[in-house]
Amino acid sequence: MRIGLILYGSLDTLSGGYLYDRMLVQALEEAGHRVTLFSLPWRGYPRHLIDNWRPGWRARLLAAPVDLWLQDELNHPSLFWFNRILRTRHPAPVVSIVHHLRSSEAHPRPLPVLYRWIERMYLTSVDAFLVNSHTTLATVRGLFAATQSLEPTRWPAHVAYPAADHLPAQPEIDAEAIAARALLTDRLRVLFVGNLIPRKGVHLLLDALARVGEGIELTIVGNLDPYNDYANFLQRKIHTLRLHSQVRFTGRVNEAALVSLYRSHHVFAAPSYEGFGIAYLEAQRFGLPVIALTIGAASEVVIDGRTGVLVKPGDSAAIAAALQRFSSDRNLLLAMGLAARLRYTLHPTWEESMGAAVRWLESTATRTGRAGEPSPGSRG
Repeated sequence: MRIGLILYGSLDTLSGGYLYDRMLVQALEEAGHRVTLFSLPWRGYPRHLIDNWRPGWRARLLAAPVDLWLQDELNHPSLFWFNRILRTRHPAPVVSIVHHLRSSEAHPRPLPVLYRWIERMYLTSVDAFLVNSHTTLATVRGLFAATQSLEPTRWPAHVAYPAADHLPAQPEIDAEAIAARALLTDRLRVLFVGNLIPRKGVHLLLDALARVGEGIELTIVGNLDPYNDYANFLQRKIHTLRLHSQVRFTGRVNEAALVSLYRSHHVFAAPSYEGFGIAYLEAQRFGLPVIALTIGAASEVVIDGRTGVLVKPGDSAAIAAALQRFSSDRNLLLAMGLAARLRYTLHPTWEESMGAAVRWLESTATRTGRAGEPSPGSRG
């Protein structure tokens, strides 16, 4: 089967969503399918909207010899209008890979209304959805439910969880190593891994650190580009809160260095809304309890009170309380660390999850009819 994958930039972009796309492409190619990338440069949201009317881009897609379209939902501003033409003039069905809806994030008014409208226009222009969590699927269908004329379940969907066995972490950490790390009496070491953007909530971790005193330290793994305004804001906040001795930035690191960081830290914290949160699962692989939010898909990965702690959005006091408990009660830290590791072992591997996704895509490519249409029609 010939498959066209539409995305922004490079497939090698460092993010959980692009990792998911890479693993899916790998599984498709291993199954004998040919995947061709159709990439658009990053331009910013307003300029991406104009992509819908760019003649060269439209002509390229309409002439593409593909049997199935895969579109990363991140590209929705570039496709929300043109997809209706694509689906009319091109015989291949369109499947959207949905990691996270932009309209789920906090934005100043009136942007939320605009984003919901554009994203709804895009989501109703495809034939099916491949999603990374049940939370993401519910969010997509909730966006449809706002329009009474749409029946969300008319769009076929498949949930394929991300995994965390991509990291080169042999030998796997064992219970003895988790116990030795947890019961050390030195500072509690907290780890954050992710893009340094406001919605990731690193500033809340700094606020929590300021509340608990000097017995806890934080390592921040993420891009330290000097043009990153949020990273610069965090640096100023550290200075204001006098946290220099407790906070360390590593910048981006390779996989071997990341594995070493996971092995040497006690707790993972990322208080952000996530469509899944691959880093949560990575952390649990190394026996780290996770501090995450009560919203988003964290509850599909983290069992509150057993493998970590879920806090309400913006609640730095609750984060501080959780850190203080882990610091003072190392037996609790150990118990949750062991439970986190067990939770990871019960999760599907990339091979299992993407294998099921490939089989679903194969069936979707041969299915007749269009989602959202009143009656099925033959496909050319």
